[in-house]
Parts: sequence; C-alpha cells; structure tokens
Amino acid sequence: MMSREQRDKSSGTAASPRIVFACATILLSWLLMQAVHEFGHVCGAWTTGGAVRQVVLVPWELSRTDLQENPHPLMVCWLGPIFGAFLPLVVWLMLHGYGAKSAFWFRFLAGFCLIANGAYLGVGAWTHDGDAGDLLRYGAPNWALCLFGLVTIVMGFLVWHRLGPSFGFGMSAQPISWRAILTCLGWLTFVVVLECVWTWIQFVMLHA
Repeated sequence: MMSREQRDKSSGTAASPRIVFACATILLSWLLMQAVHEFGHVCGAWTTGGAVRQVVLVPWELSRTDLQENPHPLMVCWLGPIFGAFLPLVVWLMLHGYGAKSAFWFRFLAGFCLIANGAYLGVGAWTHDGDAGDLLRYGAPNWALCLFGLVTIVMGFLVWHRLGPSFGFGMSAQPISWRAILTCLGWLTFVVVLECVWTWIQFVMLHA
C-alpha cells in the first residue's frame, strides 16, 4: 500500500514546489552565469591595460562586454569563459567546505556554468560565433576550444551527479520548502531589477 506522500507524488500534486524551484534556479543560474562570464572579460581588460566601454547585462539579451581599448584581445577573450566556468566552481567548493546549507544550490550553479561555457566554446569552435569566433581570429587553435568545451562539459555533469534529490527529484527526493522557493524567486527578482538599473545607469553615462 502506498503512503499519502507516495500517492501525492504519483498523482503529481507534490510536483509544483519542485518545478517552481527548478525553473527559478535555472533562470537565476542563466543570469548569474552571464554576469560571471562578463566579469572575466572585464578583469582581463583591466589587468592588460584595456578600457571597458560598457557591459551589456539585461535579462532579454545575450550579455557582452564592449571595449574602447583592447591591447591584449586574446587574453581578454579567454578570461570570459575561464572565469565563467571555474569561479562558480570555486565558490561552491568553499561553501561545501564550510558546510553551508545553500551549498547544494551553488553546486547546481557551478555545474550549469561549466556546461554553458563549455558548450559556448565547443559549439562555437565550429560555428565561429561569439567568443569562439573572436578567439579563432586572434590566433587560438580550434582544438583548444574543443578541448575546453569537452573538459568543462564533462566536469559540469560530474558536479551535477546525484544532485537531483536536493531539488526534489528522484527516489530519495528531499522536500522543497516554500521558504527556499521564495528565497530563490526573491534573488531572481533582485538580479533582474539590478540588471535593469545597471543598464539605465550605463545608458545615462554613455549619452551624457
């Protein structure tokens, strides 16, 4: 005989919280992934004597960093996907080491960023779009982009391995509280508003 919880799960009534939490997590991870990626480009420009004109970060558009001066374009271009892929991984490992309750969420973010940045360069190595196209024009070998993509995608799926129960999926699924869902939705709203404000500030500065 099935318990009430098992009947709820089988009928789908227990699916709503985990679906909402998963969707909010994916959307927030997408925005944060782009922000960290562009942070890598900005750091690369600043450390190599370049000058940043603007950083485009809006929820409805793919992010990009526009430079006024770029004396070392190859390094600046590489640091975007490198920071984007590995900085969230470092953050997750630190939180995991401290035993933070939110470590499982940052584990998802770390895997997401590894896979997204890896796919970005791996696919771009053949389509020559985005950063991949710039890297190839600046002299990066095609095999380096493919290798980066392969390594980071594999790492990303390894980071995600057996993470499902923490998000309410699988045989040993853990319950997702509405407090966790509202917290994630709150951060998602905050990031969206922050990006809109950031866009407005840059628009004013560029057209002053």
